[in-house]
Amino acid sequence: MTEANTVDATLRALLADVLGLGEARAAALTDDSGLFGELPEFDSMAVATVLTEMEDRLGILIDDDEIDGEIFETYGNLLAFSLRKVTD
Repeated sequence: MTEANTVDATLRALLADVLGLGEARAAALTDDSGLFGELPEFDSMAVATVLTEMEDRLGILIDDDEIDGEIFETYGNLLAFSLRKVTD
């Protein structure tokens, strides 16, 4: 499994757990799938939990100044951000 595949699988599991989406809904997310503002489960409170879980599960550190709304617009944006952080 490539690093990108590992990050993708970890991120999907994280969203399934934190948002209560279940494995099937998380697996169905595409790069264009909307997150914040599109999924009712993904509210402002969930953002903080998702960021904390990303740090824990991916072994990364996320600075406050790195976060903007664009990251949470789509699954593809969140995945791209995660991949950049893992490879930093």
